[in-house]
Amino acid sequence: MTSNPAILSGRRVFRGTRVPVEVLFENLADGLSLDEILDSYEALNRDDVLAVLDFAAQAIAGSRAA
Repeated sequence: MTSNPAILSGRRVFRGTRVPVEVLFENLADGLSLDEILDSYEALNRDDVLAVLDFAAQAIAGSRAA
C-alpha cells in the first residue's frame, strides 16, 4: 500500500496500481469473495491484498489495546 499526493490526491492505493485500498473493503462489505475481487481488479495480486488485510487486522487489534 502506498500514498502519493500525485496519485488519486494521496489516497492509499495498492502498490504499482491506481486501485484505492478502500475498494477492497467496500467490495468485501458488499459480500464479494477475495477471488471475485481479484478477478474484478486484475492489477491486484493476492499477496498485496492479504498484506492490507493483515495490516488492517493489526491496526484494529492495536486500537483495542489502548
